[in-house]
Amino acid sequence: MKQALSRPAPAYAPGDGLFRNDHLQMAYATTDIERAKALFGERYGIKEWRQLKGPLPAGGQIHIELGWAGGAMYELLWGEGPGSEVFRAGLPAEGFAIRHHHLGFFVPTAEAFEAVKAEVARQGLKVLHVTDVPGFMQAIIVDTPELGHYLEYLFPAEAGVEFFEGTPSN
Repeated sequence: MKQALSRPAPAYAPGDGLFRNDHLQMAYATTDIERAKALFGERYGIKEWRQLKGPLPAGGQIHIELGWAGGAMYELLWGEGPGSEVFRAGLPAEGFAIRHHHLGFFVPTAEAFEAVKAEVARQGLKVLHVTDVPGFMQAIIVDTPELGHYLEYLFPAEAGVEFFEGTPSN
């Protein structure tokens, strides 16, 4: 019996479709990040996380927890206040909830990131959030209403790559 799955070689082509990128991450929004972390640890085996939190440009707050499980990075995210609307979309106003938020794609070069942005514009899709932290990361979150979740494209600088590589493996 064959034990390993032979996969097709990746053929990344950012300008030829938004899924033609390096799928890195599954992200979930939550109303209570500590409770979500506990649930992910108990039920799904992701017990070690790397935290990223701080202010949003519009004045709100963001709290992100990242953990690897196998070859996939899982993200829990929580936001509140001005500018956090995209991170709270689909969550109830009260009570505990976790909802799938986005698929995250790693973009390795500035040219590939420009190709992704051009493809988003060509398709007339709405960019819901832009991250631009010089020396760390550029990213966009794109609305894809037919999928029921968003897509995020991450173009990290060297410090961002090091941050991802320093995320615990579970």
